[in-house]
Amino acid sequence: MIPRLSTETPPTLDEIEAMARAAVDALPEAFRVHARAVALRVEDFAPDDILSDMEMDDAFELTGLYDGVPMTEKSVSDQPTRPDTVWLFRRPILDEWAARGDIELGALVAHVVVHEFAHHFGWSDDDIAAIDRWWETD
Repeated sequence: MIPRLSTETPPTLDEIEAMARAAVDALPEAFRVHARAVALRVEDFAPDDILSDMEMDDAFELTGLYDGVPMTEKSVSDQPTRPDTVWLFRRPILDEWAARGDIELGALVAHVVVHEFAHHFGWSDDDIAAIDRWWETD
């Protein structure tokens, strides 16, 4: 887990990104190389165009997003127009973390990261459960 630089202020975008990269580094080796090839963006909130595309009014409802073509749907003849990207949204993550009060922030960030990479890899619920045992956290 990435240590916090300060416990008196909310974690910065860079600190959330460091937690997310640690979660990617903790993925099983077979997935790690592919996950590292996906762009990782951390913003305070989802951009307005993403919220509009998802027909969402409340930016606090979206903690993360996978934007791309799942590996199970890619073809060698595809011409990508933009890189596959996993987005994390700091303020909604912090809001959920504070509301829960029963999980470490790094564990919540890791959960969001794994969930978004699940979309990239085309994982089933069983695949996700084998990697992210979210329900077992104290």
